[in-house]
Amino acid sequence: MKILLIEDDRSTADYVAGGLSEDGHDLDHAVSGPTGLELACTREYDVMVIDRMLPGLDGLSVVRALRSGGKDTPVIFLTSVSGIDDRVEGLEAGGDDYLVKPFAFSELLARIHALGRRAPGRKEETVLKVGDLEMNLIARTVSRAGKPIELQPREFRLLEYMMRNRGRVLTRTMLLERVWDFHFDPKTNVVETHVSRLRAKVDKPFPTEMIRTVRSAGYVLNVSA
Repeated sequence: MKILLIEDDRSTADYVAGGLSEDGHDLDHAVSGPTGLELACTREYDVMVIDRMLPGLDGLSVVRALRSGGKDTPVIFLTSVSGIDDRVEGLEAGGDDYLVKPFAFSELLARIHALGRRAPGRKEETVLKVGDLEMNLIARTVSRAGKPIELQPREFRLLEYMMRNRGRVLTRTMLLERVWDFHFDPKTNVVETHVSRLRAKVDKPFPTEMIRTVRSAGYVLNVSA
């Protein structure tokens, strides 16, 4: 699922982002109300997780603005404000669920999945296909031209991100942030090493390559080079 997290507390954001990434979700993160509202209005999400207390514009105001603008994306309020009246206020503002800090990530994940299933007209993507390359997100399997490909967990995440962004040049920074959750340059060749390993499995045994290097830019996955 595509999820928006609006949370200004770094430790909470890292905790949630890491867990959602490991579960295979695509996450955007905003640290203030205005930035989060802009993302929510200009991009499509399956679920939004929003803190109530935010700089610039509080979570209640963000959700009220979204609902008044016709956005019906499911929202989970994630907050330390735990009174009954506070929960009622959050739900009446347009929230669909309310989870109080501290919380167990497993419970947050279950609530996200539940809201995702209830989203109107939404059909969850379980299989990604690019040409003869196929990835099953439920079974966690990959095959090309019907031949199974064994991938390590990080290789799987790297390929999944590439397949979801087929035809788009992905920079080293983008891959570090989305696949490794690094928001800094670790000064290693971790990206290059994993792309090389992925090519050895996805491209080399087959007549056409799909993963291509774009000089001074990054990498792109497409049906053919």
